[in-house]
Amino acid sequence: MMSIPFFGILAAFLCVFSGQRGAALMLWALSMVGLAVLFRLHATDALNLVL
Repeated sequence: MMSIPFFGILAAFLCVFSGQRGAALMLWALSMVGLAVLFRLHATDALNLVL
């Protein structure tokens, strides 16, 4: 699940190289939103530590 935003960034780079600037910006923005959502879900998880 964590790799999905990075595939979006890779697709954005491929769009840049093919000259599709608008699509690249959209993919980059969606990837950043996805990373922020995943970070929020991950950072608020409770740690189950047994000492």
